[in-house]
Amino acid sequence: MATRIDFLHQDCLIGMKAMPSSSIDLVVTSPPYNLGIKYDTYQDHADRSTFIEWCLEWATELKRVMHNDASFFLNLGAAPQNPLLPHQLLIALTQATDEPLFVLQNTFHWIKSISVETKTGDTISAGHFKPINSHRYVNDCHEYVFHLTKSGDIPLDRRAAGVPYVDKSNIDRWGHTEGRDKRCRGNNWFIPYDTIKSRDKDRPHPASFPVGLAEQCIRIHGNTDKNHMLDPFNGIGSSAIAAYQMGLASYTGFDIDEGYLDLAHERLKQARAQSEQSQA
Repeated sequence: MATRIDFLHQDCLIGMKAMPSSSIDLVVTSPPYNLGIKYDTYQDHADRSTFIEWCLEWATELKRVMHNDASFFLNLGAAPQNPLLPHQLLIALTQATDEPLFVLQNTFHWIKSISVETKTGDTISAGHFKPINSHRYVNDCHEYVFHLTKSGDIPLDRRAAGVPYVDKSNIDRWGHTEGRDKRCRGNNWFIPYDTIKSRDKDRPHPASFPVGLAEQCIRIHGNTDKNHMLDPFNGIGSSAIAAYQMGLASYTGFDIDEGYLDLAHERLKQARAQSEQSQA
């Protein structure tokens, strides 16, 4: 069954209020970071308290539309001169009220670029990052993905997002492997952006995440063809493409920028064409 995709040109607060309670199984989103990013429509600058209050408002509605066993994957980045925003918002969502909205169940680190030394002493660098021209700060090569749930005890399909064992003897040595050559990947996810030639053409949104990041969230929550996924800040549709490619039942995405939604439609159309071509 094909994934139903709904792109809605609407403020997510208004849109979610029209949705039934407990109708969403999975949320993957990256809201504005309040760091002065130049979006086409949204004005990404407010005082910190106003921004946090706005986030609590849409998060409250988000909790209402989520099933009790749903997962909410919240991608947040920071700036070197403003590093505490992800943590301040997280505290507001999980600790700042008598009845917190969510429980932090896992914290994942989305690694965009990394350099590692091999056993032979070679250094391998992989991934992409935006260089910082500074004498005070180092290049920022990661962002957070906070896994939030209503109860904190939602079972995950850890090995669906896992990796093979390097030492294959571990498969028989440890009983929990059940004979499968795959282990939990852990909380560091190296998911680079695709190489691009033109940012305006290939990555026209100033703060998009790769499709692979949303796919990883779908895998670890549990990829079933019954899941209804939501992204309140659809942007150019990376979450929607992931929902389609992972075979979810349905997807809903809201955005106030009509131009971004047009791009999301085009990207989804291209993804469908590539899928049909590969199956031909």
